[in-house]
Amino acid sequence: MVSEHASPLAVLGGADAGGQNVHVAALATALGARGHQVTVHTRRDAPDLPARVPLAPGVVVEHVPAGPPRPVPKDELLPYMPEFAEELGRRWLDERPDVVHAHFWMSGYAALLAARDLDVPVAQTFHALGSVKRRHQREADTSPPERRWLEPRVAREADAVIATCSSEVQELCAYRVRPDSAVVIPCGVDLDLFRPDGPVALRGDRPRVLSIGRMVPRKGVDTAIEAIAAVPDAELVVAGGPGAEELDADPEARRLRALADEHGVADRVTFLGRVPHDEAPALMRSADAVVSVPWYEPFGMVPVEAMACGTPVVASAVGGHLDTVIDGVTGLHVPPRDPAALAGRLTELLADRRRRTRLGRAGARRARALYSWDRIAASTESVYEQLAGYGPRAAMAGLVGLAGGTKGARS
Repeated sequence: MVSEHASPLAVLGGADAGGQNVHVAALATALGARGHQVTVHTRRDAPDLPARVPLAPGVVVEHVPAGPPRPVPKDELLPYMPEFAEELGRRWLDERPDVVHAHFWMSGYAALLAARDLDVPVAQTFHALGSVKRRHQREADTSPPERRWLEPRVAREADAVIATCSSEVQELCAYRVRPDSAVVIPCGVDLDLFRPDGPVALRGDRPRVLSIGRMVPRKGVDTAIEAIAAVPDAELVVAGGPGAEELDADPEARRLRALADEHGVADRVTFLGRVPHDEAPALMRSADAVVSVPWYEPFGMVPVEAMACGTPVVASAVGGHLDTVIDGVTGLHVPPRDPAALAGRLTELLADRRRRTRLGRAGARRARALYSWDRIAASTESVYEQLAGYGPRAAMAGLVGLAGGTKGARS
């Protein structure tokens, strides 16, 4: 695997550390459990990092030197990708992988450069598409200008594109991706960690609404703050971003605190800062509802994790949320960037305990049936097998949910 900026070893909650890190770590671990040997290549972003770090049985993380050994924002990494690719090529020449699976467009660019003379098939997962990012963020999009033409090229040249939701496949059509090269395989959830039973975080008597995830504008935390002002007595707990001790210095945290003060709800909005991944389930179980209302969302891990915990979800009707949250059955949809609509849905939900229970139970059933990491790994394995020639070649469409049986491949 190649994940140039999103190390599976990273601490979550920063601007560039979130769902992709979890996805790469969990998928690699699940593939290792299925008998594969998995190496995850990520950029060395500190001088004292060991060259190789075991992650799980059958899985190792390799830190690849490319650019300065310090954190660099992901949108500034493109100049270092030729160096990254050159190092990958040297390593793969010594030990050729059966399949390369790249995560994010820059990883795909580097992987294709490294694999082009080695006859190694490349699968690509974008996690976010530049075309969608530009549409929603406009001038706030910090992607390098080269992304406009390099990302579609990566999509066309990859042997398979593994999209995480159905709306992503529709977007890929504009990139002129071959129809038989695309498959939808969603992200998964750790069902041993995220489950209805387990510890519950302390809380008071107020109805609790939880927003959890990266603290960046597109995640829509401001929408949740504006909405909570119209939901009497409810509290909003905001988890994510830098550590609690660093919130005062964080521009986005300061903006959101000022917004809460402006709307007169500073006493009902609590900012926790970064929460360790293994503490998130207890926080989700303590909530009466989890809100996830980004402007756009390539997949969205938070709604699925909350569903797995049996907590009802109110999610913006965008991207992966349209696949994971069934409106009125496993959660509720609202338009993005619409505080009034969110306030209305929350008011209804918080006033109806039986409905919350019904949605929570249905969400937990759906998460357990469709989003286990073993199921996701089995579907991904099927794509790998076909690319590596272990199974009969067939169109990628239709592979979702199939479980392959060949073990021992290197990726």
